[in-house]
Amino acid sequence: MIAMPAKKIAIYTLTSQGLTMGRRLAARLPGTLYASKNLEAEDAISFESLKTLMSATFNAFDGHIFVAAAGIVVRCIAPHLQSKETDPAVVCMDQTGLFAISLLSGHLGGANELADRCARIMGGQSVITTATDAAGVLSIDSLAMAKGLAIGTIGKVKEVNMALLEDRVVQLYDPEDWLGLAWNASFEGKVGYGDWNDAKPGIWVSWHNDAPEGSLALHPRVLHLGIGCRRDITTYEILDHVYMVFKKYGFSMESIASVGSVEAKRNEAGLLEAAEEFGVEPVFYSTAQLAAVDAPTPSDRVQAHMGVPSVAEASALLASHGGELVVTKEKTNTVTLAVARSNRA
Repeated sequence: MIAMPAKKIAIYTLTSQGLTMGRRLAARLPGTLYASKNLEAEDAISFESLKTLMSATFNAFDGHIFVAAAGIVVRCIAPHLQSKETDPAVVCMDQTGLFAISLLSGHLGGANELADRCARIMGGQSVITTATDAAGVLSIDSLAMAKGLAIGTIGKVKEVNMALLEDRVVQLYDPEDWLGLAWNASFEGKVGYGDWNDAKPGIWVSWHNDAPEGSLALHPRVLHLGIGCRRDITTYEILDHVYMVFKKYGFSMESIASVGSVEAKRNEAGLLEAAEEFGVEPVFYSTAQLAAVDAPTPSDRVQAHMGVPSVAEASALLASHGGELVVTKEKTNTVTLAVARSNRA
């Protein structure tokens, strides 16, 4: 079983027997427990209408466990479904705990793994219907998620999984062996474009936007942004500069792992919103931490304004934990950006 990252889980119960189950699940997972108002449960958040509650909670949690009939669950969640790439995990359980059904987002959302966890807690049986799992075959999307790789071309997942199901060999470009498949007989290692066959299914693992057309592109999150900026910078100014620099160097936006800056920028709204747009938590460093870094292009102006010779380069290097700069500082009138790449552990 592939271990998935910790997620925010909601648990919904409609009956007293289901509530007993829900309490056990909430304690072990852990999770946020919801109970029908009729149950008068003091240790749970009460609700009158499950369908109405979904409008508030469906996209607020990574996973949902319903101790309820599958038909009820389907009708409640149906209006909120968007795509397999973004929908949360949904697991449905009967109130005896006998079965835990992976109902939605089995691979990308982690519902298969969540159903297995629920079944183990309750001493029941998980019900997994995704084709690769039913056949006992590796699911490339589950593996990518577990290895921390971003999926760049989601539409190609099905093609690769189908090839694996049919016992066809899949091309693999993964020079650093992020997927751990170097010795797997189901994959044919490739060294680059020269021996790549566009007519065959394949996986291309890279932190650049260089995947051959038609391949499944996977991106390791190894790029750390160090950003210096003027006060009251707009989100657009930061995003525009990052996009331009990444385009210039051919980097993948999906490979962004962190955004770092000086402590004085902790409340800079534009910087915070940019980090949110990249899907990462910003990290801020003290002037003492930044000053201790040997940045390649220190600035007297930055020293005068911020009290350190470097913000962008020093922040990127600190965030990468011993990595190397792949972009020394690139500036506009309002933003300075440096990019460091973390080393493979």
